Amino acid sequence: MKNSSSSPEFLPTTFILVGIPGLEAEHIWMSIPFSLMYIIIFLGNGTILHVIRTDVALHQPMYLFLAMLALAEIGVSASTLPTVLGIFISGTTAISFDACLLQMFFIHSFSIMESAVLLAMSVDRFVAIYNPLRYTTILTLPHIFGTGAVIGLKSIMLMVPLPLLLRRLPFCGHNALSHSYCLHPNLIRLPCGDISINNIYGLFIVISTFGLDSLLIVVSYGLILHTVLNIATGEERKKALNTCGSHVCAVLAYYVPMIGLSMVHRFGHHMSPLLHVMMANAYLFFPPVVNPIVYSIKTKEIRRGIVRMLSEKRSRV
Repeated sequence: MKNSSSSPEFLPTTFILVGIPGLEAEHIWMSIPFSLMYIIIFLGNGTILHVIRTDVALHQPMYLFLAMLALAEIGVSASTLPTVLGIFISGTTAISFDACLLQMFFIHSFSIMESAVLLAMSVDRFVAIYNPLRYTTILTLPHIFGTGAVIGLKSIMLMVPLPLLLRRLPFCGHNALSHSYCLHPNLIRLPCGDISINNIYGLFIVISTFGLDSLLIVVSYGLILHTVLNIATGEERKKALNTCGSHVCAVLAYYVPMIGLSMVHRFGHHMSPLLHVMMANAYLFFPPVVNPIVYSIKTKEIRRGIVRMLSEKRSRV
């Protein structure tokens, strides 16, 4: 059932992206903080990947899952970089229809991977605390890499139908988006045809990934707390909970901005466009900026690996 509209139906060749509403004249200056964020993201997550790859002592389940998380965050950031810096540095606001769908595909695929890896990390923490003696026999390297492969395949397979579903819809003259990148909740507002299938499938993706993952993370931490409370001494309880600190920070950094963005998309139709843009930016930029810093500070083994790497580079100079 198509919406009544006097505008002819067409498949847009381009979409128009926006930077920060009301600050168009300051876009060249806004490129500085965004460029710094990208530098922090790629340098921080790249350093963690390098340290885990080169330090054999870190070839353990916890750190291999951390490497997957860093890889997913690099993927999300690399997907947004061309349009974000294009807008702020050169004022390029147009993106082709196919390029927009491709960007949407990669942003959401890597976001789904992030969520799934956070769930895998919570299960890893539960196994380490509940059954430490069998930890390395349960979470073997084949199991870890198999989990990573399943996460990647699931993310891609779930996202493949979305661009195809969008391509079948008629557009009636509206091609302006409200972000500096292409997101499905934003794109789905533009067609003038029946978007019921798109909405149902989009809701299915959200529930089966982010919804289920967050529920299972909460269950994992409920089991972790139950296990920790049964540990005899306070010192052992503190030591067990300390191993979860960085992961809890990563979960909050990921899900709090996501929930905020979902609330704005759902109930904030009359709110300032600036709020929509800032919430979307927080959702995409906050986790990959914060997580490398948190893990570098709170995880002793990662911190030692970074210090060792810097020491080796200094000795070569």
